[in-house]
Amino acid sequence: MSDNNLDKAKGKAKEMLGKATGNDRMKTEGKVDQAKADTAGLRDKAEDKVKGVRDSLSNDDD
Repeated sequence: MSDNNLDKAKGKAKEMLGKATGNDRMKTEGKVDQAKADTAGLRDKAEDKVKGVRDSLSNDDD
């Protein structure tokens, strides 16, 4: 499991625990943790795409 997926799972667990205990702050923190993991995943995908484009452009010079 990647770090982003692990962070998302932790956030989901925190959200569920917050719901079960009636702790709105913990529930909100869980949602925030999940959003951060999603954002990090999107950033990683974008970085991979940019690297692929950069690599393909630099290989054209050969």
